[in-house]
Amino acid sequence: MEDFLFHNISEEEKERIRKEAKKLIDSFSDKISRVKVSEEEPNVRRKEFERIEGKGEECDNDFKKIIFENAPNKSGDFILAEKKKWE
Repeated sequence: MEDFLFHNISEEEKERIRKEAKKLIDSFSDKISRVKVSEEEPNVRRKEFERIEGKGEECDNDFKKIIFENAPNKSGDFILAEKKKWE
C-alpha cells in the first residue's frame, strides 16, 4: 500500500500529468468563460449609506408574554441564548 501512496515518477509520467492538468484547466477556463453573469441592482435604494432609525412601535404585551413563556432561559427582560453552539 505504501508505494501506492508515494512513488517516484518518471519524466514521461510528469509530462503526462502536466498535459492532463493543462487540459483540465483549459476546459474549466473555457466553461467558466461561457457563464453569463449579471450584476443585479441592490433591492434597497436610499440616499444615505446607513438607514435612519425611526421611533418604532410599541410591542404588543401579549406577544412579549408569549415569547418569554416559551424561552427556556431568561433574566429579567432578557432572553438568555447560547452563542455559536456547533454540533
